[in-house]
Order: sequence, then C-alpha cells, then structure tokens
Amino acid sequence: MPSSPAVSPWWSRERHANRRPFLMARQRVMAALRGFFAARDFVEVETPILQVSPGNETHLKAFATELEAPDGARAVRYLHTSPEFTAKKLLAAGEERLFTFARVFRNGERTALHHPEFTMLEWYRTGESYEVLMADCAALLALAADVTQSRRFSFGGVEADPFAAPERLTVCDAFARHAGIDLMATLGEGGVIDRDRLWHAARAAGIRVAPDDTWADVFTRVMVEKVEPHLGRDRATILYEYPASEAALSRPKPGDSRLAERFEFYVCGVELANAFGELTDAEEQRRRFIAWMDEKERIYGERYPLDEDFLAALAVMPEASGIALGLDRLVLLASGARRIEDVLWAPVAP
Repeated sequence: MPSSPAVSPWWSRERHANRRPFLMARQRVMAALRGFFAARDFVEVETPILQVSPGNETHLKAFATELEAPDGARAVRYLHTSPEFTAKKLLAAGEERLFTFARVFRNGERTALHHPEFTMLEWYRTGESYEVLMADCAALLALAADVTQSRRFSFGGVEADPFAAPERLTVCDAFARHAGIDLMATLGEGGVIDRDRLWHAARAAGIRVAPDDTWADVFTRVMVEKVEPHLGRDRATILYEYPASEAALSRPKPGDSRLAERFEFYVCGVELANAFGELTDAEEQRRRFIAWMDEKERIYGERYPLDEDFLAALAVMPEASGIALGLDRLVLLASGARRIEDVLWAPVAP
C-alpha cells in the first residue's frame, strides 16, 4: 500500500495560537505600509503571476507550467520571481508612482529567511533618484517598528535600532573596511573587471578560492564571508554603488561607469531590500540578459526566454527608481519571529 502523505502541523490550534501574534503584526505592518504610500500619492497595482519570462538572473530558479489556449495550443509560462517587468511596463504606460504587494516564487529556496512562495513589496518613483528610496527604507523601517511597538530588532544574535539613521557605506569602502581589499583596483571602465587581481586579494584575505572561480564568484564569497556579517549592526546599513558588473537592472553611476546606481538595505545582517536607479537602455539590458542566461546554461544547463514585451516597454520607460523589499523578512524582524514561516498565514507544503 502507498504510504499516507505527511500531515502538516501548521494548522493545529496550538501551533496557530503560537504564531498568531506574528500574523497580527503582519496585518498591522501591511496596513501601515499602505497608508504610507497612499499619503504620498502612490497607486497600488496588481501584476499577473504567469509570465513569459520569470526573470533572467543567473542563479534564480523558477517554477514552470503550461498555458493552454482554447484551441488546445500550449505555451510554457513561468511563475514570476518578481513583479518588476510588469511594474516597469506600467511606468511605460504612464503611471508615475506605484507599489504592489506581489506573491512571488523562487524554487530551491527554503531556510529561516527563504521560502518558495513569499511576498515582495515593490515601489517605483518616476523622475526621482534612488537616494529618495534610501529615505523611504529608513521611514518604512521605523514605521514597522512603531506599529509593532518594537524598540530594537534582533536576529541571529545581532541587534539594531530601527529608529536610528541608517549607515551609508559604498561597496568598495565595505570591502576595504571588512576584508582589506581594494575593490576599485579590480574595476575598469564600462564593467571591465580584473579577475586575477580580485582572486589573489581574496586569497590573501583568507578567503578560500578555487582556480576556476570567476570574478563574480569571488566577489560573492567576499560579500558573504567578510562583508555581510557586519552590515545592519546597531543600525540599518545602506550598501550602495555596486560594481557595474553587478548592476543587475540598474543604470551606470553618472560620471563613473565602473559603478552602478544600486543599493541593498541590511538590518541585523539580513538583506531586506534591493534598489536601482533604473536602467532604461533596452539594448544594454538585452546584452546583460543574454550574458546571464549564457552563464545560467553553463552552470545549470537551462535558460529562460527573454520578455521581448518588457524590452520594448523599457525603451520608452521614463527615468525612474525602483526597489524590492521582502515583506515577510520585515515582519519577521519587527515582530520578533525567528523563522519566515512564523509570519506566513500558511506555508508551502514541504
């Protein structure tokens, strides 16, 4: 006889009662965030989950399904990893300030801070710099603490004051401070990188590196081992001006093509948000997508299609800044929860 499926205990009365204070905190935080954006003339939008492309970042793994037309024709569709493509199409359509609480999906991710289905809060401002988003992050952090009556955030033994002004630290300064590495010395104009120089600097800093590591591999290892453990201690950290090779969907920094207008927001060592001064050069974005998919195919043996509709919209999208913030992680920190599943009404079955 086939074995019975395992029963998930999350719905037991005792377990639910233990989690309910965190879920009520989630309700209060979401209501406060909606109020924040409404007071600033943002419109809340909804984006479709099924997409032609789930996103084209090298290491993100998506869920795939099929869309069946009335005539029986079938087409591959993906559950989106972010609402970003649709949000930017709405900017191209004429929306100027928008936000969305989007359910997003990432396969192969399940830890205390990761879940295969989670909620992403994204918001976009046309005609405004990404430094305005830095101020937004500080305000939202304090707002979440206020509505949950939390004076200190804590996770993994690290504490931070959610009301303190965030530290602003460039990526290059962080490498120098925490790893003793001159990152700028490995960067050339327009995203050109010196892999060997970074490789040797990382090894000298005590980082274990492999002979076939790429520049990006070494960069990530230094970030994880030497830099991130120091971020968001005592107060939030805004880590900004990423190398151009790590620009993702952000534009180059004006006056210095070695760097990009990208920042990440850390609290208690937890990455809460990723922000861009948005790239509006469709051909450059296409070049990046293709390079990432080539790398994905080399590593994982698969690639995702490009969303040509998104690239067409990007070509007419106005200058803008945009950010993605993990709502569940924010609630986790504000409520004092210890695992992301404690702040989800119902987790995905294992």
